[in-house]
Amino acid sequence: MPHDHGHSETGPGRLDPGEASRITGRATTLSVTVALILVVTKFAAWMASGSVALLASLADSSLDLVASIVTFIAVRYAASPADHEHRFGHGKAEAFASLLQAMFIALSAGLLLREAWQHYVEPRPVLNGDWAIGVMVLSIILTFGLVWVQTRAVKQTGSVAVAGDRAHYVADLAANFAVIAGIAAATFMALPVADPIVGAGVAIWLFWSAWQVVRGALDHLLDRELPDEERLKIIQIAEADERVIDVHQVRTRAAGPLIHIQLHMDLDPKLTLEAAHEIVVAAEKRLIAKYPAADILIHPDPHGKAEPHGLAFFHAEKDANTAQET
Repeated sequence: MPHDHGHSETGPGRLDPGEASRITGRATTLSVTVALILVVTKFAAWMASGSVALLASLADSSLDLVASIVTFIAVRYAASPADHEHRFGHGKAEAFASLLQAMFIALSAGLLLREAWQHYVEPRPVLNGDWAIGVMVLSIILTFGLVWVQTRAVKQTGSVAVAGDRAHYVADLAANFAVIAGIAAATFMALPVADPIVGAGVAIWLFWSAWQVVRGALDHLLDRELPDEERLKIIQIAEADERVIDVHQVRTRAAGPLIHIQLHMDLDPKLTLEAAHEIVVAAEKRLIAKYPAADILIHPDPHGKAEPHGLAFFHAEKDANTAQET
């Protein structure tokens, strides 16, 4: 069955590393710019209003700025080529950046909960509420534009660092609407207690956002397999040669803009080494055509004569130990 090896789809490993780096670079540059604008405007609005909900949003944006700068650096380092000390590249730097982002987000949430509790116990009026609301509307517009750019970048590159950056900006969108509601209730409805309640709600939302970022980062750090549909495509591409009898022991993992693919390929045991090499190289070229940012390792096995090793070896050893214990 023929397979499409074009570049119509996007995702981890599907773009040339240089192009992926340019896409994530633009997204992270925009992220730092937006975060800086929001910190300056929210700080001015908070000084004028004294709103706890706005302070919550300001603290979040301040840590967003720090996280965006970390991401800005990480995606560039992750895209740097492999060297003698890092033979598999530097892609996991993105996952470490995501963990730092999660730490910043969780810290922000803890400080906000404390501030919200103090203002709940001793409610304070919100001043210049209309100006504060105007700043939050500006924040929503800028954040929405940034999330749109980041979403496209994640779909095209699969960058876990940009995905982590996007996670807390998506949370910011919902939080900004809640902050507007809290400021409006405190300003126009004489309900000052609404302001700290909204601030606490934003903090809880940030904790959830931090956990989601941690999960994504751990998937990369712990070498989680690519999704089943991607593995199936890899197997289909590798088997798209009538001389290939079977493909097994497929192992995959993502590392920033790169993916790593390892598999075993059953071939006719009567083939010469040169003929087997030709089949393996052809399979590698088919996979590279679909996944330009892939590091591929194919082990040819003589059909019916292969020895267990790799994961199969460890499973066999575990089964033997279990049998001895029983």
